[in-house]
Amino acid sequence: MEIIATAESVEQGEKLLQAGADTIYIGEDKFGLRLPASFTGDEIKTLTQIAHHEGKQVGVAVNALMHNERIKQVLPYLRTLEEIGVDWISVGDPGVIHLLQTNKIELPFVYDAQTMVTSANQVNFWAKRGAVGAVLARELTYEELKTISEQATVPVEVQVYGSTCIHQSKRPLVSNYMHFVEQANDTAKEKGLFISEAKDEDTHYSIYEDMNGTHIFATDDINLILHLQKLKDVGIRKWKLDGLFVQGDTFVDIVRLFVNERDAIMNNTWSVEALEERAKQLHALHPKGRGLGTGFFLKDPADIK
Repeated sequence: MEIIATAESVEQGEKLLQAGADTIYIGEDKFGLRLPASFTGDEIKTLTQIAHHEGKQVGVAVNALMHNERIKQVLPYLRTLEEIGVDWISVGDPGVIHLLQTNKIELPFVYDAQTMVTSANQVNFWAKRGAVGAVLARELTYEELKTISEQATVPVEVQVYGSTCIHQSKRPLVSNYMHFVEQANDTAKEKGLFISEAKDEDTHYSIYEDMNGTHIFATDDINLILHLQKLKDVGIRKWKLDGLFVQGDTFVDIVRLFVNERDAIMNNTWSVEALEERAKQLHALHPKGRGLGTGFFLKDPADIK
């Protein structure tokens, strides 16, 4: 089982590798979506060298929504990543895949089209066109994940911890609102802004803006530490942890809990008591004010509307 973790810096990436992560997932804001930090080419190169020295991997996000002016800049970036020797990139735009293949750039790609990847047919369509894997949508139940895993011809990745984006717009929605009410406000991720439903005060959707537009997240972050064995049993062996809203050593400690649980499953040293203790530690480490849940994982597919 492969533990994939985002990183906010070269230093944190190195700590994550030491904690047992197999792959570090990073990128530059211009080409990747919802990253904890934007990495320069030199930083990507440094962390890739560190990871390769440890026998581990680096994946790079190239999954932004590419409008005309943006996609013109992608080709030089792809060539830089090829020269660095990153292990794979995540891609959701067929235009980027076209650039990869027509320019014979030797970069394996994982298909990542966010909410669109909801069936094995979708996965296998892109596998026939060169994808070495696919990132499954967060809005899938266990039964759906099981079916996809059984039928997919390439490995699939599932998020097991972290925030879930439920809406993205290229427009600066929060800035527009602040302008309308004649208030100046910081709309960056670090501000910690939320929106809620008028009829449900318990909802608190994280919202922020960056160069890719406005991003809104589910009230509860995903936590599947209690269900890793079920994922392993159905052949889903790529587990992603997203540290977008968890900084520094706290995220490293959370990743270590998942690594320890993974190792216990692999080494047949698993126990209910140890799992419950890890789940308890995870809740203590998770940022206060952010909920935790299983998302769609335990839902009945027939109940989802």
